[in-house]
Amino acid sequence: MTDVVISTQEGAVGILTLNRPEVLNAWNSPMRQRLIEKLIQFSDDDSIRAIVLTGAGDRAFCAGQDLNETKSFDAERAKSWVEEWKTLYNALRSSPKPIIAALNGVAAGSAFQVALLCDFRIGHAGVRMGQPEINSGIASTTGPWIMREHLGLARTIDLTLSGRLMNADECVQIGIINKIVEPEQVMPETLALANMLAEKPPVAMRLDRQRFKEMTEAGFEDCLAAGTRIQAEAYASGEPQRMMELFLSRRTKSS
Repeated sequence: MTDVVISTQEGAVGILTLNRPEVLNAWNSPMRQRLIEKLIQFSDDDSIRAIVLTGAGDRAFCAGQDLNETKSFDAERAKSWVEEWKTLYNALRSSPKPIIAALNGVAAGSAFQVALLCDFRIGHAGVRMGQPEINSGIASTTGPWIMREHLGLARTIDLTLSGRLMNADECVQIGIINKIVEPEQVMPETLALANMLAEKPPVAMRLDRQRFKEMTEAGFEDCLAAGTRIQAEAYASGEPQRMMELFLSRRTKSS
C-alpha cells in the first residue's frame, strides 16, 4: 500500500512528502494523521535537525482539503475535523526543529495555511497560493488567523472573501515566499537552507520556535474555538455540502 506521506532523511534533514499526486496531494483524514505521526517522529529524533515539507509530483504542494471527504460531513463530523487540524497545526507549531516548505506547485486553502506555519518557503515562478475555500462553501476559521499574523487584516479579508490565488511574484512581494528559483532547483535550494539551519545551536533553535508559539498561542486557541462553532453551524445549514457537490460536478464536466 502506498504511503500517503513519504519520509526520508538526508544527513541531518528529514524530508516529508505529501503523496497523493492523483488528487494534487489534497488532504484527507489518513494523510493528516500520517503527517502528524511523521512530524512527531522527526521532532523527537535527535539525528534530525531540520525538516522539509513538500508534495509529490510537479503540479502541487497540496491543493487543500479533498472535497470528496468533506462533502458528506455533518455538524458533528465538522467539529472532529477541526480537532484534526488543531492536532496537525500543534505538531507544526510545537516542533523544536525548523520547518521549510519546498513549494513545487499550488498551495491552496489549508495547504496555504500549513505553508505559512512553516518557517521558510522556497518556490518557483509557477507557484500559486491562496485561500479559495469560500468557492467550495467552506467557511474559513484557522485561515484568517494565520493570514492575519503574516499579512495583516486588509489582505486577509481580500483573500478570504475573494477566494483568489496569488501568483509567485505577489507572494514574494508580501514576504511569504522567501526565494524563487527554477522548478528543478526548488528541492536543492530548500535542502541547502535546511542544512544551514541544521547547523544552528539546537537549544537556541528550540527556544526561538517555542517563543514564536507562545507569542501566537492566544490567537491560535481562539481560532480553533471559533472553528468548532462556525463549522458546526455551516455544516448544519447544508450549504457546504451543496456547494462542494456543485463544485465537484463542474470540475468533472470540465475535465
